[in-house]
Amino acid sequence: MTPVVVPDRAPKKKSKGPRIKPSPMARRRSLTGWMFLIPAAVLIGVMMFWPMLQALLLSFQTGRGTALEYADPLWFNYDRMLDDEIFKLTVGNTLLYLAIQVPIMLVSALVLANILNNPRLKFKSFWRTAIFLPAAISLVSYSLVFRTIFATDGLVNDWMLALGFIDSPINWLGNTNTARFVIILGLLWRWTGYNMIFYLAGLQNIDPTTLEAAKMDGAGPIRTFFSVTIPQLKPMILLTVIMSTNGTIQLFDESFNLTRGGPANTSMTMSHYLYEVSFQNNPNFGYGAALSYVILMMVAVLAAIQMKVGDKRD
Repeated sequence: MTPVVVPDRAPKKKSKGPRIKPSPMARRRSLTGWMFLIPAAVLIGVMMFWPMLQALLLSFQTGRGTALEYADPLWFNYDRMLDDEIFKLTVGNTLLYLAIQVPIMLVSALVLANILNNPRLKFKSFWRTAIFLPAAISLVSYSLVFRTIFATDGLVNDWMLALGFIDSPINWLGNTNTARFVIILGLLWRWTGYNMIFYLAGLQNIDPTTLEAAKMDGAGPIRTFFSVTIPQLKPMILLTVIMSTNGTIQLFDESFNLTRGGPANTSMTMSHYLYEVSFQNNPNFGYGAALSYVILMMVAVLAAIQMKVGDKRD
C-alpha cells in the first residue's frame, strides 16, 4: 500500500512590510494634542487623585488634631464602625431616604415629562420652567425656607389650623417620622424637575414613527408608553437612577440645614455624620476619612449593580 503523504499545513509566517513612519505633520498634531491634555491630566491628578490617596492613608491613622499616627491594627477605624451606633443609625436613615424618595421622584419626573411632551399642551414653556425652577435654587436657601415653613409657628401649621385639620401645631422638625418626611418632601420638590429635564430630552429624541406604528397596531396610550416609550428611554432612566442614588447616598445639605440631624440624630445622613466627626466637637480626621471611604464604596457598589442590571446589551 502506498503511504499517504500529509502535506504540511503549518501556517506560513507573513512577511512584515516596511514600517511606515508617521509624517512630521502627524507627529506635530499628536504632540499638540498631548500638550492640551497634559495640563488637565496634571490638574486632575493633583486636585483629585492625590487627595484621595492622602485620605486613604489618613483613614488608617488615629489621634486628635495633627497628632496622628498609624493605628494598630491598621483597620482600627473601619472596625470601629461596627460598634458605632450613630453611624448605623445614619446608614439606616440614608437608605430610607434612598428607598422612598428616589422611586417617587423618578416616576413623578417621568410622568411630568410625558405630559409636558404633548404637542397640544398650551404654555409648555411656562410649565417646564416652573417645574424645573426649584433645581436652580441654592440647596442652603431652600432648606432654610423649608425649615421656616415647617416650624411650629410656620406656614404649614397656620394653614392646617385654619382649615381645621389639626387642633394644635405639629412639631414637624422635633419628631423623628415627621422630620424624615420633611426631608423627603424637600428632596422631591428640589430634584423632580431636574430629572424631568433628562426625560423630556429623551422623549424628544424618540423616533415618532415607532409611536405611529404602535398606534396603527391598535395600542392605546398606556400600552404605547410602557411598550414603546419606556424601552427607548432605558439609557436615560439608568442615568437618572445612578445619579439620584449617588446623590442620596452623599446627602448632606437637607440633613444639616433643615433638621440639624435631629431629633437625636434620627434624621442625620452619613455625610452629615462625617462632617460632625471631622469638623465639630473633637475632630477625628482619621475616623472621618474612613467614613468617607465607606460612603465611596457604597456609591461604587450601588452604581456597579445598577449598571449590571440596567445594561442588557449583547
